[in-house]
Amino acid sequence: MKIYHGIEDFKRLDYAVVTSGTFDGVHVGHQKILSRLKEIARKNNGETVLITFWPHPRFVLYPEQTDLKLLNTFEEKADLLRKQGIDHLLRIPFTKEFSKLTSEEFIKNILVNTIGTKKLVIGYDHRFGKNREGSFEHLKENSSIYGFDVEEISRQDIDNVGVSSTKIRTALLEGDAATSTELLGRPYSISGRVIKGEKIGRILGFPTANIEVDSQHKLIPADGSYAVKVHHRDQIYQGMLNIGYRPTVNGKTRTIEAHLFNFNEDIYGETICIDFIRRIRDEIKFSDVEELKKQLASDKSLAIKILNE
Repeated sequence: MKIYHGIEDFKRLDYAVVTSGTFDGVHVGHQKILSRLKEIARKNNGETVLITFWPHPRFVLYPEQTDLKLLNTFEEKADLLRKQGIDHLLRIPFTKEFSKLTSEEFIKNILVNTIGTKKLVIGYDHRFGKNREGSFEHLKENSSIYGFDVEEISRQDIDNVGVSSTKIRTALLEGDAATSTELLGRPYSISGRVIKGEKIGRILGFPTANIEVDSQHKLIPADGSYAVKVHHRDQIYQGMLNIGYRPTVNGKTRTIEAHLFNFNEDIYGETICIDFIRRIRDEIKFSDVEELKKQLASDKSLAIKILNE
């Protein structure tokens, strides 16, 4: 997959099959659109193009709103789209100036002149251009003028899939990792650098890797303990992870700490990726450290059972 960080880098294609959107999560609903995109490209000896915008439009248009957290960083999204078999990923830097582009300008300058679109596939009720004025109906009515066909994934198809990025975010913020896995078609994951902590886990007999997530916009699931899989240097380890404030040891800041089973390497400064498989329990304040140790042993047993189901 070729990645372009602006329209000036893109070389016009002979037969481009195009879709556009934020595609946060690249979930099973998005995958339905991508499958149709690839199907059309195969039949017409064409190439697939996905146009996305970064940063997320809401960060630019409503900077005072800080509640939106994303399922993917741009790098994660690109990796997921590569695995889906997309040929070209065009990242358009989203600015206030770009947001003033009319739908007509977007169609002519980007879809037609820059990309060479022959077929545009969009999700139900997809809008684009200044004030979201562009619509499927407008595209359909003017397809002969623009020189490309447009296809909309029907409302029935989208409703049958029943997936949205918002539903996934809600599930994760409630700690429902099992539902997020179902909606995404894979476990939700976060990546981060392993940093030095207070080494309390080592004292408890459960040494942990403290993870610092790079992006301030990345969604972190609800506090609690989780059964997880950890990707490190092309290896996958089973483990358990705690998100929260560690009330039993009077923690002051929210941390993400992973305990990898059967693992005893120094990985400070390295990046690991965590897959959330299932939530085990809420974060609890125990009466003393001994009670916490007993609970961690119980958590480990349950995590191993979950991970080997």
